[in-house]
Amino acid sequence: MLVVVGFSAEAALLPAGTPHLVAAADPARLARLLAAMPRPTAILSLGIAGGLDPALRPGALVVARQVIAERAWPADAAWSGALLEATGALHADIAGADCVIATPAAKAALWAATGAAAVDMESAAIARLCSPLGVPFAVLRAVADTAGEALPPAAAMGLDAAGNPAPWRVIRALLRRPQDLPGLIRMALRSRAALSALVPHCSAGAAAFRPPLA
Repeated sequence: MLVVVGFSAEAALLPAGTPHLVAAADPARLARLLAAMPRPTAILSLGIAGGLDPALRPGALVVARQVIAERAWPADAAWSGALLEATGALHADIAGADCVIATPAAKAALWAATGAAAVDMESAAIARLCSPLGVPFAVLRAVADTAGEALPPAAAMGLDAAGNPAPWRVIRALLRRPQDLPGLIRMALRSRAALSALVPHCSAGAAAFRPPLA
């Protein structure tokens, strides 16, 4: 089984030795990496997400019923059911995006168009690969930024190409836009809450890492 995460802090939650890919906020790169590797037996999309449903608060867990981008791809029903039972998460659709959905207006538009509870940048690439091949996939995400919160432009500079923190890039962005500092602090706190919500479900033997394979 393969786990796909967005950045290194999510990868740090995984049990030692878990095969994984770090997408580094680059869905096109992720798609290339997935296409080039041997076919996995199953793929889990794990990490934080942006809230689209205004009712969701930071740390709320969502298990995908289906992933929606240019079309909808159903997640594996048995695996998703096990995740729901283990986590108490909301069972809802997840939207896949190729860029950060940064403003409340953009989040509201995506929610209206898809009905998805949350959005991430990895799950659609996974679904596009898995569905035609019959590879089971599941999505477990924790909400970080809520539907009514904007992501500051400096946040886009926070990762390097490997998904690791890039503090000097953020500092340079803040020198150009110091007004982004409160938003960055808020985003860091929201991300910490989301990661903390995932921790209990990322231990060895947890339901997330036990796909029901034939």
